[in-house]
Amino acid sequence: MSERRILIDVPTQTLTLSAGARVLARYPVSTGLNGVGERNGSGCTPRGLHRVRARIGEGCAPGTVFRGRRPTGEICDAALRAAHPGRDWITTRILWLTGCEPGRNRGGEVDTLRRYIYIHGTPPSEPLGEPRSHGCIRMHDAALIALFDQTPVGTPVEIRG
Repeated sequence: MSERRILIDVPTQTLTLSAGARVLARYPVSTGLNGVGERNGSGCTPRGLHRVRARIGEGCAPGTVFRGRRPTGEICDAALRAAHPGRDWITTRILWLTGCEPGRNRGGEVDTLRRYIYIHGTPPSEPLGEPRSHGCIRMHDAALIALFDQTPVGTPVEIRG
């Protein structure tokens, strides 16, 4: 089978998983509210070629809340969201990205890995299809679990803006 690849298209707010020329799945996402850009602290989604560096959360229950890439023991629900308004929810699974292009998204002030840019879960109450994140790529839990199960470490990820 051809190598799997992920394409994130920022203008259409979609993520496409493919194998060769065959599209395996397409999902709505939410990227950076501040648009695209590579600088640390910008809140932007970094463009270019990346790879999945780490897979976090395998086997965790849907809605598991993560802080610092570790499960907190909480499950995100309406009551928890009401108790913590404005919290940047990272739920269910994390695909941590690393840049592949030195000077663009790897190294120095533009390093995707050191910026903690992930493809991660978000509560179902959060809208997709529009930029709203702090630079990461957000997906609803069921879609993220399906993607995670088909995405080994090293999977190429291209982010187009």
